[in-house]
Amino acid sequence: MRHSTLVELAAGHGVHLPDALVEDWPPRLRATDERGWFRFQRLYDIARSVLKTPDDLRRLLRETAEDEASEGSGWLEIQVDPSGYASRFGGLTPTIELVLDAARAAEAATGVGIGVVIAANRTRHPLDAKTLARLAVRYTGQGVVGFGLSNDERRGRAYDFEGAFRIAKRGGLLSTPHGGELLGPASVRECLDSLEADRVGHGVRAIEDPRLLERIVERGVALEVCPASNVGLGVASTAADVPVRALYEAGARIALGADDPLLFGSRLARQYELARTEHAFSDAELADLARHSIHASAAPDALRKRLLADVDAWLAAPPPR
Repeated sequence: MRHSTLVELAAGHGVHLPDALVEDWPPRLRATDERGWFRFQRLYDIARSVLKTPDDLRRLLRETAEDEASEGSGWLEIQVDPSGYASRFGGLTPTIELVLDAARAAEAATGVGIGVVIAANRTRHPLDAKTLARLAVRYTGQGVVGFGLSNDERRGRAYDFEGAFRIAKRGGLLSTPHGGELLGPASVRECLDSLEADRVGHGVRAIEDPRLLERIVERGVALEVCPASNVGLGVASTAADVPVRALYEAGARIALGADDPLLFGSRLARQYELARTEHAFSDAELADLARHSIHASAAPDALRKRLLADVDAWLAAPPPR
């Protein structure tokens, strides 16, 4: 969400925003303990609370796609937990259909392809996750491309959600759980073993276990690495401490991402800038990272080929004078 949109919608709906989302934006988070994570989650929930009407959600999707287009993106996968909005929009199924309709309209308006990842919440009961997985499978081929697992990984073990992910995988969806952010490599291992992850949100703590990292490389599992987010939540002290270079040189497939641009204050292009300035990635290596993200995505084949060709064209172009 754009900060200006947050402020405007909050004013229009009478939602009080704390200073951290107004004067102090982007907020300083450093969620290295329970209190810090609670602060992040509180701000996240306040930001979500300004989405009161279907038009608000349509605006969010359209502006997100516009901003992605300005960053040079050709494909966006947006993750949503519909249970967080069901009471506002008439239930789980109407919420999913609203999100998909908004995504189609945003795609038509901007030219950026959009896939939706339905995400279960680690802090809710695994049976709720199974309900979401069945719903997600119903919309396979209609815009839903993956099934995820979000929220504080310290409050819900991945293996508890094995049944939900089995439903999603059998239905043809990518398995994209979060893991290895606030917990160590064991959390990533559970995502691989119990959830058959195709991608792992963050996964940077896998660097602490060489044998686990070898398995990630062998299986071609992509790691959605978000440098600015890792610093914002205290996973790493600085962007230079995020193990992007070490993961890359080990052969891991890396999909750079911005996580939550509203709360972390930067979008996708900034993550590539950090790879260049903090980890000395060359143009060829940056192009390689872009290819990793395209290969790890659920983009349609024709779009995937075009995006890969665009990366090659960027790399072959003479540098700007």
